[in-house]
Amino acid sequence: MATKSKKSKIVKSSSKTMKQKRTQTLCISHQEDADGISSAALIKQVFGGNTILVDYPSMMDILESLRNDEKLKRLFICDLGLNKKTNDDFVDLLTALRRKRVSVTYIDHHDIDPKVVAKLKKIKVKLIHDTSECTSVLVYDMLKKKLSINSTFIAACAAITDYMENKPIASKLLQMYDRQFALINATVLTYNIVGHQKDSEYLLYLIDEMSESKFPHEIPNTFEFAQIQVGKLSDIMSKVRKSMKVLKNLAYMEVLDSGASGAVNFVLGFSGKDVGIAYKERVDKGIFAVSVRGSSSCKTHLGRLVSSVAANLDGSGGGHDKACGAVIPKNKIQKFLREMNSQLGKK
Repeated sequence: MATKSKKSKIVKSSSKTMKQKRTQTLCISHQEDADGISSAALIKQVFGGNTILVDYPSMMDILESLRNDEKLKRLFICDLGLNKKTNDDFVDLLTALRRKRVSVTYIDHHDIDPKVVAKLKKIKVKLIHDTSECTSVLVYDMLKKKLSINSTFIAACAAITDYMENKPIASKLLQMYDRQFALINATVLTYNIVGHQKDSEYLLYLIDEMSESKFPHEIPNTFEFAQIQVGKLSDIMSKVRKSMKVLKNLAYMEVLDSGASGAVNFVLGFSGKDVGIAYKERVDKGIFAVSVRGSSSCKTHLGRLVSSVAANLDGSGGGHDKACGAVIPKNKIQKFLREMNSQLGKK
């Protein structure tokens, strides 16, 4: 028969075991566009759990905070591309998590260094990677047997906003809906996401609503807020015309009172150049957040070029062939612009 002392030790040991039991499901996804938000909504619909939204400047800090999370059981990372500066730290962190038997699924459609792919597979990270579809479509394709019927629309909207609606899987999803119905919903969703970048609670609310299979137009006040954003974009257009600078191979502009991604397409279009760049200071981090866009006639893979140029300036960057971004130290933004202009001239 166990003594009181032994019983006490057993209870304490049992309590300790209960505290250390891993139960949490977490999705970390890109907060700046519909692809990241929609990916998180699809993950939440199937697995529940919590969501953390990040931008690229904060991405590694947030991921690093998970290293000692004793409750984390299952981790999904969506629509967050890697680059030369983040590759090693990313692999190191996931290696640490896998050693603790945390299930890790990484779903993305940006370029990934083949060496990184090999390392992730070695530590048995489930990697869903395809540059020919947006991340939300990859998530949908992975989980389609478990998702509701309206989930096809969530993935289709993300494909539209990522300019990937003509890809093999996405095009089939879009065929299920009236095109104008899909376009207006995708636009409304995008304007609500872009306009609430400083309101993480609202972005998480969008994820909750879409995880319940609601169309963007069914979410309260989304149309009204989109109308406000259209007015703001009209103001941005006027500022871009007045303030953008034009170099031989690109045009650029510093943005003061809106997101860089909202201005960069206007810089590209109004300048007539094949490459447009917009950047905004992140005072809290001492960097510039940079958005880069290329025209249909741009022959350079901008994601790869930006990754290389940024890494040489102690920054980071990367993305798609005609749409990408970077994080550049504040005192090196002019060097970044000059080097981009020079490298584009060599292509």
